Amino acid sequence: MNINIYYYTEEAHLMTKYILSLDAGTTSSRSIIFDNKARIIEESQVEFSQIYLKPGWVEHDPNEILKTQIDTIHDVIKKAKIKLSDIDSIGITNQRETVVIWDKNTGKPVYNAIVWQCRRTTEVCEKLKRDKKFAAYVTDKTGLIIDAYFSASKVAWILDNVDGLRKKAEKGELLFGTIDTWLIWNLTDGAVHATDYSNASRTMLFDIKKLIWDDKILKKLNIPKAMLPKVKPSSYIFGYTSKNTFGAKIPISGAAGDQQAALFGHVCFEKGDAKNTYGTGCFILMNTGEKPIRSKNKLLTTIAYGVDEKIVYALEGSIFNAGSAIQWLRDEIGLIKKASDSGELAACVPDTGGVYLVPAFTGLGAPYWDMRARGAILGMTRGTNKNHIVRAVLESIAYQTKDVFSAMEKDSLINLKDLEADGGASASEFLMQFQADILDVKIKLPRVKEATALGAAYLAGLATGFFKSLEEIKKLHSIEKIYKPKMDKNNRKKLYYEWQKAVSKARDWQE
Repeated sequence: MNINIYYYTEEAHLMTKYILSLDAGTTSSRSIIFDNKARIIEESQVEFSQIYLKPGWVEHDPNEILKTQIDTIHDVIKKAKIKLSDIDSIGITNQRETVVIWDKNTGKPVYNAIVWQCRRTTEVCEKLKRDKKFAAYVTDKTGLIIDAYFSASKVAWILDNVDGLRKKAEKGELLFGTIDTWLIWNLTDGAVHATDYSNASRTMLFDIKKLIWDDKILKKLNIPKAMLPKVKPSSYIFGYTSKNTFGAKIPISGAAGDQQAALFGHVCFEKGDAKNTYGTGCFILMNTGEKPIRSKNKLLTTIAYGVDEKIVYALEGSIFNAGSAIQWLRDEIGLIKKASDSGELAACVPDTGGVYLVPAFTGLGAPYWDMRARGAILGMTRGTNKNHIVRAVLESIAYQTKDVFSAMEKDSLINLKDLEADGGASASEFLMQFQADILDVKIKLPRVKEATALGAAYLAGLATGFFKSLEEIKKLHSIEKIYKPKMDKNNRKKLYYEWQKAVSKARDWQE
């Protein structure tokens, strides 16, 4: 692979002043350049193909992911009018749980990447869950529930369904990685096969307390340990880009799964700090400190990051449909022409007129985990109009966040006082104000909206000394806007009670 962008000299390294953040997302690859004040200098984005071979199956071409990521590096360096030698270090953040397996000798993928959204291994997971002792063991060791969402069953599926791979894996000829590992391996020209603690904790193969790959789970799924990458802290010099193929020897010194990187980008460094990314779904993470909290309310326990020889844990709640519900309003039923119209229409009525919309289009995530739930609109009368329905959709995002938020408070015994927000739907003033009202906490929107990429940049810069400490990073964090709660307490309780009643009607619908 020949990339040759710009050439690097040791003298130029003394003048470095930027960090290159690679954001390997689910639908696109991005590269963003940050300066030492955490300001975005330039960014570049290229979308890649989504492959749907069967209903519920989602794949990506690993080579296309690599190519688009490299293309964005070319483009962002050119747009910023800098040289590669001006880059201090590289941070990587990535779509989590997605699986790539490649040939150790040729470097070629043996199958497409199986994406976190893919449900092809649902039956395998259901069978594993019927062994109650093993299911409890998995949750105890990994902090996760057995589900097709995570990497483990995807790895097993590839080995079981592609001819000849089982033997090659047993001979040590195959390598497995999440997308961060795939990029690191290629950028270092095959010299480094590694991942970080946050990504490892999403595979359903990693003991998050002992910080090792779990032999019992590997044996159950028949996955050879030799395939697995070394696991390192999130802020760590994993290796260096190859001068021969990359044009410069630059440290890759930060890596984290996208939601954990966003938590770090929001400087949620203290126990009880929380963030919500309002995207297609919502991902709410709360820093729980240096000891994992076992959820009693159907949340996930995960590793947030590893920095300065310390492991920090988090509770996580995943909401399946948030921004996708706004897209549904636009694309499927045509009540809005663009997403930004939703807030304007919602504000045209004082309330929903008693209407509740439960957007369980693909079931309900945390804290319900009900795959048989389906979307429902309840409480309509002859006077219900499109504004009421649009408002109900926006309010449903805030209510679902409240569901997870309440579970986090119960698990952690911490009363949360505010919530950091990012993601596309956080641009909705109506939604953010209603979110503050229904949670009765302040909602904070940061100056830098790209919290995920910024988190990767912070992790990379800490490892090289570009950023000296967490305290220095905290000083760089600034809030652009704060939404404060205004709603009457009794009204808040009444609305949320009715939401919970609506959810109960939508649950367990699909036989």
